[in-house]
Amino acid sequence: MKIIDVLKQDKLSISFEVFPPKYDTSFESVKHATEEIAKLAPAFMSVTYGAGGGTSKYTLEIAENIMKHYGVPTLAHLTCVSSTKETVKRQISDMKNAGIENVMALRGDRLTDMENHGISDYHYAIDLIRELKETDANFCIGGACYPEVHPESSCQKEDIKHLKEKVDAGCEFLTTQMFFDNNLLYNFLYKIREAGITVPIVAGIMPITNANQVERAIKLSGSFMPQRFKSIVDKFGGDPDAMKQAGIAYATDQIIDLFANNITNVHVYSMNKPDVAEKIKANLSDILGKL
Repeated sequence: MKIIDVLKQDKLSISFEVFPPKYDTSFESVKHATEEIAKLAPAFMSVTYGAGGGTSKYTLEIAENIMKHYGVPTLAHLTCVSSTKETVKRQISDMKNAGIENVMALRGDRLTDMENHGISDYHYAIDLIRELKETDANFCIGGACYPEVHPESSCQKEDIKHLKEKVDAGCEFLTTQMFFDNNLLYNFLYKIREAGITVPIVAGIMPITNANQVERAIKLSGSFMPQRFKSIVDKFGGDPDAMKQAGIAYATDQIIDLFANNITNVHVYSMNKPDVAEKIKANLSDILGKL
């Protein structure tokens, strides 16, 4: 099932992101975790992809397993940074052979010069989107957006201009980077709609379940941390169990507020933690409707 068809349904939905293992030795444990999340019957699941294709084999294995054995629509990530056209075309062929219909087209994190060796036929996600459309027009293509401005953009106006270009190139829906203040999203949505971007927006929520995640979240996305959230970390960060419970509660509160303000699709960055995904889903059981 194509993700765009899921998003166009007139009902609230929650989806989860998982990531493949980096090494063979951890494949079975990661596979089990993703299967436990699939059993929660989310609207769909996305499976990430390492920069340069380091985990591409596992991305497809995890995505295909979720789709075929659990009936959950899957969204396979594909990055193009530090990749040649030959590499990307091979990955697209592998996706088609695995029955993947949905692709999250991303530039990916830039590698260092030492890691990259200067080999890359792509500079931006829009290059990959065009490649996907030219190779197979039947792919449902998603992209990323940044409510708080892409870290490499000089200003939000420039960021939105490039976002519109991605949509015009064939991106059918957008998933936001994590954010911790819903007002930032509401303001962003007003601006992109005004700019003529009308595709569905999926709100990305990251449950912070341990204090160490805070620094990483800020480093990855530059996310603004509201004082209310900082107070939670200050109070409960030293107690793992309390921080986990508080983090799940904060994420749940964000999702409820989003649903109440007509944001119908929420994507949870579940970090391969079935218990976190299960508790969030349970907190929303009557809101989403029992499945």
